[in-house]
Amino acid sequence: MTTIANLKAVLGSFFHTPTYGAFELLEHALVELDDAGTICRITRAGDADFEQRVAAARAAGAAEPGAYLELGANEVALPGFVDLHVHAPQWPQAGVALDEPLNVWLDERTFPLEARFADAEFAYAVGHDLARTFLSRGTTTVLYFASAHLDGSFAVSRACADAGQRAIVGKVVMDDPAANHDFYRDATPDQALADTETFLDRVAALDAARRADDPRFAGAFGAVTPRFIPSCTDEALAGLGEIARTRDAYIQSHCNEGEWEHSVAIERFGKTDAEALASFGLLGPKSIMAHCTFMSEGDTRLFAETGTVVAHCPISNAYFANSACPVRRMHEAGVHIGLGTDISGGFSPSMYDNIRQAVMASRMLEEGVDALVDATRRGAGYPARISAPEALYLATKGGAEALGLPTGSFEVGRAFDAQIIDTRRAFADLTGFGIFNEPADRLARILYLATPDNIRQVWCQGKLVIERA
Repeated sequence: MTTIANLKAVLGSFFHTPTYGAFELLEHALVELDDAGTICRITRAGDADFEQRVAAARAAGAAEPGAYLELGANEVALPGFVDLHVHAPQWPQAGVALDEPLNVWLDERTFPLEARFADAEFAYAVGHDLARTFLSRGTTTVLYFASAHLDGSFAVSRACADAGQRAIVGKVVMDDPAANHDFYRDATPDQALADTETFLDRVAALDAARRADDPRFAGAFGAVTPRFIPSCTDEALAGLGEIARTRDAYIQSHCNEGEWEHSVAIERFGKTDAEALASFGLLGPKSIMAHCTFMSEGDTRLFAETGTVVAHCPISNAYFANSACPVRRMHEAGVHIGLGTDISGGFSPSMYDNIRQAVMASRMLEEGVDALVDATRRGAGYPARISAPEALYLATKGGAEALGLPTGSFEVGRAFDAQIIDTRRAFADLTGFGIFNEPADRLARILYLATPDNIRQVWCQGKLVIERA
């Protein structure tokens, strides 16, 4: 991995979404970093000291190679993406068997594959390749489900740290013998809880050691991770809620992903999936719940009141959720939302693809899809569509805010996570012949048309982690 740890200033143009629903272009601005890779100053063209600060940055770059970066005329920076839902062990399965029913997809493909993470070396190899693939697509922060194996899950944390990616990883709990295969589950609830605590300790030690060695280490974090209610016993769910409470840990799971999961909690507890999770102490400001497509108004209020985050996975939802996620309605109700690729229920590791699908799914929800149904009854019956800048916010600052991490935008006090986009590559020219050249049009072309080849560099916490020759 290429690393340059002494970057101190970047001159160029920067697109970001500091608030939901609006983008900003910092055109010809100087972004300066401190020793920890955090943005400490932004000076814009026209500011009184702009030329002086640029001259000083260039001089520092001449004296210290790597301290100064100047973007080219056709280059622009976007924040690094934040992916709120990924199954690391499923990376070899991406794109495979998506036409199968969910139970076949899981039982014949997914669970046998995840069981291979008993081999920690295999887990590391898959995790490292996935982290590098995400970084090459501009994703600098990821919330990962690992597997039900303690050592294999920790190998994923090490792999992400070695790749230079900021990662929150969870050792998956799936302990109910009546709901899981004998070849792939926790042995007992007590073992699942003990392994979870050991895993959190190991990841915290990894983070501390790396930070002591490198002031620009992006971060390694652990998460309490019940796979979902159908796979866990009451004892495990209650114990995980208590662990998360006492340790102030992240929590991640699935909630209301599809018709089947939605119905299980009702049959088992007489409560919705969201209500059942709350009863075990698994909802809160550091809880990230994937999918959430079958949310009632009561569930939505519960998420808003507890500060629970929705990881919206638009591509995966098209395959397995039996519905479209009402992003706009939940956002207007005060629910925090970010985007997730859901590898491998979602086939693409690109957040660009998920930004595009998020916009398209919202329009389909609003307008309906069955032409044989009258237009007055075909759609959702309420405004549901979101814009590309809104989807970009979900993929960047929205996800970062959901995790409580200072990244996702180009603002003072936030980590310098950036993807450098060359808008004029052969076979991937995003310049549009100089037509429709307002900032909104320039950003739209990037979001809708960018390919991996357009992403020339990726920086995480001020360190260069990807560079295409």
